Amino acid sequence: MSRTIAEPYKIKMVEPLRTTTHEEREHAIKEAGYNTFLLHSDDVYIDLLTDSGTNGMSNIQWSKMFLGDESYAGASSYYVLEEAMREIYGFKHLIPTHQGRGAEHLTSITRVKPGQYVPMNMYFTTTRAHVEMAGGIFYDCIIDEAHDTKILHPFKGNVDIAKLQKLVDEVGPEGIAYLNVAPPVNMAGGQPMSMKNLREVRAFADRYKLPVIYDATRAAENAYFIQQREEGYKDKKIKDIFREMMSLADGCTVSAKKDNIVNIGGFMATNDDYYALKARELVVVFEGMPTYGGLAGRDLEAMAQGMHEMVDDAYIASRIRQVEYLGQRLIDAGVPVMQPIGGHAVFLDATAFLPHIPQENFPAQALAAALYVDSGVRSMERGIVSAGRDPKTGKDNKPKLELVRLTIPRRVYTNLHMDVVAESCIELYKHREQIKGLKMVYEPESLRFFQARFEPLP
Repeated sequence: MSRTIAEPYKIKMVEPLRTTTHEEREHAIKEAGYNTFLLHSDDVYIDLLTDSGTNGMSNIQWSKMFLGDESYAGASSYYVLEEAMREIYGFKHLIPTHQGRGAEHLTSITRVKPGQYVPMNMYFTTTRAHVEMAGGIFYDCIIDEAHDTKILHPFKGNVDIAKLQKLVDEVGPEGIAYLNVAPPVNMAGGQPMSMKNLREVRAFADRYKLPVIYDATRAAENAYFIQQREEGYKDKKIKDIFREMMSLADGCTVSAKKDNIVNIGGFMATNDDYYALKARELVVVFEGMPTYGGLAGRDLEAMAQGMHEMVDDAYIASRIRQVEYLGQRLIDAGVPVMQPIGGHAVFLDATAFLPHIPQENFPAQALAAALYVDSGVRSMERGIVSAGRDPKTGKDNKPKLELVRLTIPRRVYTNLHMDVVAESCIELYKHREQIKGLKMVYEPESLRFFQARFEPLP
């Protein structure tokens, strides 16, 4: 008989949750334009909108915040963070930013020339936006299996080397700014990459003298999947697997609000002296001095401690087991989800969940709104709304995946909360034909999923 493995921490402080009535939630979602991003947090019972900055920090992280050096330049807290980054990630240069998109911005404006391609293993919203604002062109090089929610491939986030070769043959190495690789892939359901594939990407990049830049925002979760699924790694520590992953890149961007288990912050790291110098020149313009990057010293201290905690084997196993717990409950009930379950979230397959709603009527957006009304659970759309429009044609990008992301914050909710989420999803699936599509009535020019507003179709 297998024994239950509990969370490797105990709860010292609680935050009360407010419950609402069905009628109150119907009013709230209407006022929010059927966009869960526009709901007031006070009206949300279980918040699975994102794992970005919604984490529960440890007592050690909180204590480190009291050591924060708030000097404007040369703060000692920067050097604490730099030391932690070099130990855990292994890169030479650190440029802190207010959050991940600050690092994406610096990377794009220093590396992308107008007309150059940036291959990615599926797009991520803000990364792609910064690349396109710099005049770059997104190119999807993820394996085809990633676009099928039913295929049980252990490393759906892998890069298809043949697709990279096709691009090089068409535009030449000079037509590519850098290879942007995300281990794991958020938009594909948190699907990981194998170490074997990361090495293949490195070898390809070396052949054509192309830089490899990771989106390493959730790379500790990827390290866990390598440990569990890839031959030769089951007896290795997460910290060592993580460092091996990082050794195959020239630099990375990180939203510290995820793996680093903090509420704010990010950074760009690189081994390249030239790009580090250019980034430090520009970070002063957009973020602040290179030793604080838009953050308080206390945030730098908490981030440094979070780097050490994120690669603790017991912690990361517990974190991913909770995601798997929710996913398995839904699979057992027949609810269509992205499989296998990824690292940071469970993704409902809105296309299979609501086959009566065509993609142009935003099935994932409609499902996220319906889930909130049913139970007060806030999730988010990851489909046609998030994909935005083609900058050349102005037409909607139509991704093959139309998903609703149930994103689980780190060290925040218990499995009883996951049961509430599962029961709501199961109930909605039983009555799925009652959910109607939406029409968009307000659309921002960029990153529309944050602020777009909708109305239900009759």
